[in-house]
Amino acid sequence: MFRTRFAPSPTGYMHIGNLRTALYAYLIAKGAGGTFILRIEDTDQNRNVPESVQAIYNGLKLAGIEYDEGPDKDGGYGPYVQSQRLPIYKEYALKLIESGDAYYCFDQKEDKPALEDTGERVQGYRDPCRNLSAEEVRAKLVEGIKPVIRQRIPDPGVSSFFDHVYGEITIDHDQLDDQVLLKSDGFPTYNFANVVDDHLMAITHVVRGQEYLTSTPKYNLLYQAFGWERPEYIHLPHIIKEDGSKLSKRKGDPSFEDLVRMGYLPEAVVNYVALLGWNPGDEREFFLLPNLVEAFDLNRINKSNAAFSFDKLRWLNGEHIRSLSPQEFHKRVLPFYPAGFDRFDLEQLSTLIQVRTENLADIPALVGFFAELPSYEVGLFEHPKSKSTMETSKLVLQLVLPLFEAMEEWTNDSLFDCLKAFSKEQGLKVGTVMWPIRTALSGQETSPGGATELAAILGKEETLRRVALGLEILG
Repeated sequence: MFRTRFAPSPTGYMHIGNLRTALYAYLIAKGAGGTFILRIEDTDQNRNVPESVQAIYNGLKLAGIEYDEGPDKDGGYGPYVQSQRLPIYKEYALKLIESGDAYYCFDQKEDKPALEDTGERVQGYRDPCRNLSAEEVRAKLVEGIKPVIRQRIPDPGVSSFFDHVYGEITIDHDQLDDQVLLKSDGFPTYNFANVVDDHLMAITHVVRGQEYLTSTPKYNLLYQAFGWERPEYIHLPHIIKEDGSKLSKRKGDPSFEDLVRMGYLPEAVVNYVALLGWNPGDEREFFLLPNLVEAFDLNRINKSNAAFSFDKLRWLNGEHIRSLSPQEFHKRVLPFYPAGFDRFDLEQLSTLIQVRTENLADIPALVGFFAELPSYEVGLFEHPKSKSTMETSKLVLQLVLPLFEAMEEWTNDSLFDCLKAFSKEQGLKVGTVMWPIRTALSGQETSPGGATELAAILGKEETLRRVALGLEILG
């Protein structure tokens, strides 16, 4: 059975790269009828942000990605929080000491040092402690010096592995560091804990960013030292901005929850993120999560960096908005209506704007004219396509004003029937009648809905006021 995991560090909100990793791991597992696991990798105590764990839960829930096992869903492989697994890491680190695949290091450096002249980090670092005799090690332990435990990279040699995205990868051992596995405070490094946990949790497929490609040989040497079977690897390309720079939460790029607050539907973001590095092999672009489970094939992940386009996301968001039922769209859009809009029939307004909305954050600008008629130029009353001129517009407004005043039933249907009959009586095209009314009611060149729809929402009194004002503007 396929078992995949999403193993974020609780250091901030869920950024787009994290969302994609979680999504792909979920799709790979679920497409094969397998298990998807959430593991919290909180080994870096200096960077952990307490509220970030809840942000991880919130982000997955918002995306509709449900995990089968995790901190609150024990599947028999827990604990699923690394800080609760410290004795496990110590046990396995000591096994590596016994086998000679790791060694105690007493130089008080938690990581490889930097070159003094350049400040660059050393590649292929070998700590002098690896050459200490057993007697020297015992003596330092007796002194009470707290050591770190470093991996002993075999020298010389090469390591190779297959990645589903990048193919066969080979790296010479002289490029690999004697990395720290267990720090002096008893906490493991990510590079050690992820190997131990992936094995003990029976992970079959590891999904992570391409930045871990060069570290994977070190992980494989650990698997080899323990005599464990390696998982299959799927390393994902970077997500970049359209200018070529890397998308990064550290540089202020929006997180998943930021995008939702900006008016993008969660399912639209998930759909778009799925396409950042993967394609279904045909022209399809619109997917809901169940469709993605059926369509996803890990062998169609592209190794090229994926460019994040807000224009493409906006288009896809509009497609998702239009796919919602009117009831669901109304529910989603309610928080985006400006204050004071509850005096209007919001369900009717939502029905009117749904097909014209690409982003929920556009709603205040889209409907603002309902609350306050903007200033507009008289030239708006001219419209060649509807054969509207200043003269025809003035005539129409003059004649419909008393017609509107006499109406008792004020609905879209009754208004449309009234104006249709009026057009026939006056020998005018329906568009020639509707254009000046719509212009007077909206004060805009384009607006959601036609004349009768706007009038129905504005109400009789406000409609009469705006038609009268239109006549004043026409002179």
